[in-house]
Amino acid sequence: MTMSVEQLWSLPETALVGAYAEARRRYAEKKFERDTQRARLEWMRAKLFVNTPGNVTERKMAVDVSEELARKGQEVREMTRDLDMLKVDVDVIDTMIRLRGSQGVPPVHAEEAEKLAEPEGE
Repeated sequence: MTMSVEQLWSLPETALVGAYAEARRRYAEKKFERDTQRARLEWMRAKLFVNTPGNVTERKMAVDVSEELARKGQEVREMTRDLDMLKVDVDVIDTMIRLRGSQGVPPVHAEEAEKLAEPEGE
């Protein structure tokens, strides 16, 4: 995260919501990128399995020892770590918004609002 918790706390509400929206956008983009790479990796594994001669055990072994697939798998794991770090940023900003929201008026359900609006004598 580019900002500390103290800096987030001191931001005005509009800037905090903007930071939250930006963090969610970055998270969604990185998640899409990671999921795309994961799908490509699975496709490459399936393609290698089908194109490798031999029985099932030999094919699985060829897929398991492929250096190219191992590199791709490592890239996907690194992308997952980065994605988890972005999720932490989103969660921290979300927590800040929720903590600030507790200072305002609590939300009132429709049934409770009707009871509050009715006069006592009726």
